[in-house]
Amino acid sequence: MQKADILIRECTILPMTGKGIIENGAIAIKDQNIIFVGKQTSAASIKAETTIIAKGKVAMPGLINCHTHVPMTLFRGVAEDQPLNVWLKKTIWPLEAKLRPEDVYDGALLGCLEMIKSGTTCFGDMYFHEKMVAKAVEESGLRAVLAEGIFGVGGKSEGEKMLRQGVGFAEQFCGSADGRVGVMLGPHAAYSCSPELLRRVSEEASRLGVGMCIHLAESRELFAEFEKEYGVGEVGFLDSLGLLSDRVVAAHCIDLSDKDMSVLSKRRVNVAYCPVANLKLGLSVAKAKSLADLGVNVGLGTDGPASNNCLDMFETMKIGALVQKNACGDPSVFDALDVLRMATVSGARALGVGDCVGLLEVEKKADVILVDFRKPHLTPLHNVYANLVYSARGSDVDTVIVDGKILMENGQVKTLNERAVLEKAEKTAHDLTSC
Repeated sequence: MQKADILIRECTILPMTGKGIIENGAIAIKDQNIIFVGKQTSAASIKAETTIIAKGKVAMPGLINCHTHVPMTLFRGVAEDQPLNVWLKKTIWPLEAKLRPEDVYDGALLGCLEMIKSGTTCFGDMYFHEKMVAKAVEESGLRAVLAEGIFGVGGKSEGEKMLRQGVGFAEQFCGSADGRVGVMLGPHAAYSCSPELLRRVSEEASRLGVGMCIHLAESRELFAEFEKEYGVGEVGFLDSLGLLSDRVVAAHCIDLSDKDMSVLSKRRVNVAYCPVANLKLGLSVAKAKSLADLGVNVGLGTDGPASNNCLDMFETMKIGALVQKNACGDPSVFDALDVLRMATVSGARALGVGDCVGLLEVEKKADVILVDFRKPHLTPLHNVYANLVYSARGSDVDTVIVDGKILMENGQVKTLNERAVLEKAEKTAHDLTSC
């Protein structure tokens, strides 16, 4: 007899391993790990402390959000329908200058609650006071790869100060929350960090053995301004500094030339494709299909909930697929299974956690979600992948398990007091925007 902590029974399983769908399947979890994935009939000898009957539900790896700024939940709905430059400089940056660590915590906790309820189990984040994001991750039970944002617009001394803070955060929080928190260094962008600062960030990342996340080619206007100043585009500039590698997550990557995309492929840079936020800000769309065809690992991100305006990865999957089909004039581009891989396997690889999550297989960490298909908009079921990408919503997620711990069951979050989180975030957001 095999013993488990949790046994999920009678579900349809999408392992995302390339071995197809398991009907009437079972998943067994012991401690933090998956110890069985297969047919229900083969799990008869497994006895568990907790059994979840999941008939009518689909079990799949938790979704992975490759790029966001979670505390920006506080600015959801602020400064709507504005160009990026105006949105940033006139509203967002002035608001962010007022943020206190406790404000960031309130916003991060709200974001973690939203992600649990919509099936995201791991996310990549870059922001200020990132230790408060780490605190929210620990309390919520989620998994995350976090980076303190590093800017150089305030001059050399300010850039060095932010670099020290970023390095200090990485050293202190790597492996925290029982190993659920990973770290990166987070230079904001080529246009907001000096060449010297970017070199220093790259050196420190190498010394620490961690990756980097950066905004890259986010808008035509900023891209053109940068090229005019430096005589080279952002991709070529970063490559000349030796900053591009397979340990870099580059967010956005809009309006890249063929040469730029070739460089990203050659350097094996990971791209976080953020279609919803890009479309909302009128920034065009990344050439995600062209990048993928070149072998670039493309994951999905929501970007911050101030520019998206939500953290629902189901919405991001659908829109991400549709705009690529439209841009290419080809409905076969990014089929539903391709998109699910981007939101799971590719996302895990981008954040450097592909060895432990992104798939449902034995010895992987138990990051599992159950999607309830007993809904009108998910009926009938002809193609489970299509239903998940084109019909499902974050609110269809029924159960969330991370690191072998149940964070939500039957739609009820167990690790956070939902009402208290909502009320505190509402008050914090009001205080920030009303003064």
